[in-house]
Amino acid sequence: MSEDPMTNQPTPNQPKINHDGFEQEDLSSRSALYFLAGLVLVGLVVYLIVFGMYRFLDSYERAHQPPLSPMATPQADTRTVTHEDTQTFPQPRLEENERTQLRQFIEDQDRKLATYDWLDKDRGTVRIPIDRAMELIEQRGLPIHAEVASSAQSSAAKNSETKTSAPVRKQTPKAAKTKAAASGK
Repeated sequence: MSEDPMTNQPTPNQPKINHDGFEQEDLSSRSALYFLAGLVLVGLVVYLIVFGMYRFLDSYERAHQPPLSPMATPQADTRTVTHEDTQTFPQPRLEENERTQLRQFIEDQDRKLATYDWLDKDRGTVRIPIDRAMELIEQRGLPIHAEVASSAQSSAAKNSETKTSAPVRKQTPKAAKTKAAASGK
């Protein structure tokens, strides 16, 4: 307690000042440790109460469970799944191994793009490799139907009268492949 300058007596509301550089009435570390120990003790007591309550309720349920009918067959545990169960599950199924299944799909698609096959034998429709199809389009051009050709020619004539455009450069297949490889396709 500090002293009143007029009476030289300590005042009751003011803290003692020690000239060692810090105040003596700070919270001690001992009280913080007591609080933490009490908190751990309360948590432990709550845990034991809840554990005991669940143990009691479980034993009570087992004791009061009605007996199983002799006509009923116990069901298989559905929490465990075997490989056979996954094959009998209806479609769509979850993927079991994403990498191998995706790899197989990509290999099938690549094989279809690189091989010959009949699409419709009666009509004479075949699937040809994509490289060969690009060569044929380069040599022959795209097929044009008569109706579409007449409307395309009339619209091209109108556009050429109104606008002048730069000539279109034809791209060789090697240049197209080089551009596709550069773009990552």
